[in-house]
Amino acid sequence: MNLEILYQDDFIIAINKPHGLLVHRSPIATNTNEFAVQILRNQIGKWVYPAHRLDRKTSGVLLFALNEKVNSLLQQQFFEQKVNKVYHAIVRGFTDDEGIINYPLKKDEGTIQEAITRYKTIAKSEIDVSFGKHATLRYSLVEVFPETGRMHQIRKHFAHIFHPIIGDRPHGCNKQNKLFKEKWNMHTMLLHASELHFTHPFFNKKIIVKAPLHKEFKRMLFELNLSV
Repeated sequence: MNLEILYQDDFIIAINKPHGLLVHRSPIATNTNEFAVQILRNQIGKWVYPAHRLDRKTSGVLLFALNEKVNSLLQQQFFEQKVNKVYHAIVRGFTDDEGIINYPLKKDEGTIQEAITRYKTIAKSEIDVSFGKHATLRYSLVEVFPETGRMHQIRKHFAHIFHPIIGDRPHGCNKQNKLFKEKWNMHTMLLHASELHFTHPFFNKKIIVKAPLHKEFKRMLFELNLSV
């Protein structure tokens, strides 16, 4: 496997991570030997350091540093919430034209953290597929701007407002996920990290990295008639 490189210089590199690829080895995921860190290291012949994380099922912009000092400077930007992120997601139902989800999230050890997500709706569709008591199905394509960076924040926030992301197992709708597997043979989560805006730690200039949608996400936009 070769990873799509979106940006590269002597200090940083960014890829378009595919759905289903882990960033690095994890004790809770023992069913794979493929990781973005190892694949990219082999591909470019250099040691790489992930500056942030994406969930296994989330695709899109993934940023790496090429040395420890740059990695520390990049991680500091993420920690100080100086990095702007843009995601796209397909969710159940018709979302508001725009909204702010301000809902604190609890860490595993019980700590409560502030969490804020802004979004705007890009497209809506109603398709003639009966499901349970519903004669049709409704979906929305949303552009998402997380203002904080909590674990699974976008997934938890859209579940909280009853518009779960399609393909999200822990926080989504299992009945919808089953429908997508059976009707469309769709097995991933429709959440994509589209853009990353940050300051280059060496050149001190603004960098914007954009990741095109992967083919499975684009296929579902077509199947659901979510024209952009």
